[in-house]
Amino acid sequence: MSRFVIVLFIVLIAAPPAGAQTRAPEPQVPVVVMTGEGVVNTVPDRAWVTITAESRASNPREAQRLNAQAMSAVTQQLKSAGLGDDAIRTRAYDLQPEFDYRDGKQTLRGYMARNSVEVRLDEIERVGEVIDVAVGSGATSVSGVRFDLKNREEVEREALRRAVADARGRAEAAAGGAGMSVASVLRIDETREFIPPPQPMMMRMGREAAMVADGAPPISPGEYQVRVVVTLTAAIK
Repeated sequence: MSRFVIVLFIVLIAAPPAGAQTRAPEPQVPVVVMTGEGVVNTVPDRAWVTITAESRASNPREAQRLNAQAMSAVTQQLKSAGLGDDAIRTRAYDLQPEFDYRDGKQTLRGYMARNSVEVRLDEIERVGEVIDVAVGSGATSVSGVRFDLKNREEVEREALRRAVADARGRAEAAAGGAGMSVASVLRIDETREFIPPPQPMMMRMGREAAMVADGAPPISPGEYQVRVVVTLTAAIK
């Protein structure tokens, strides 16, 4: 037991290794933590429309052939309406069997081919016109319309700038209330939130519905909101 105590004592008083430095604990810097919000409301200037053509036949090859004809007619009319190749892209394609069920038995009815394309419109006022053209040329449904911004990055940066300015102002007010001032900003954490306008309550308009509709359906883009929240940590003195 005595030998153990002597060895432990020697370890404790031994000199630190060469090059080792002792540092005094850094003083704690007083900080203030504040949340700021930046909101930008703007009107969308770009739209996306999903257009679908469905075809049915007794065998898969015929269903596929009919669907290719139908979608080719739709895309040709869209291009004739002034849409470029880069504004039309395939979103989904599937070919599947369809069955009837009676008395617990499954009977093959035929096959259904479905092709969906997404169309980008940079002239948002043409949404209703394009829907009318698509349905009139053979599309069987229009499943959705969504809106967006061409200059999204600029709007995001403006919302961020407003959020930081708001948080900085709050930090300065809090520090001033305590008889201090903001010395420097130590950290900024960001959270983004996009609130798109309400989507139109359409959109499974078939060809029969288009025949009785009076012209192109009216589409209103509403207002788009970009909201940024930041948490700002600032040193005060």
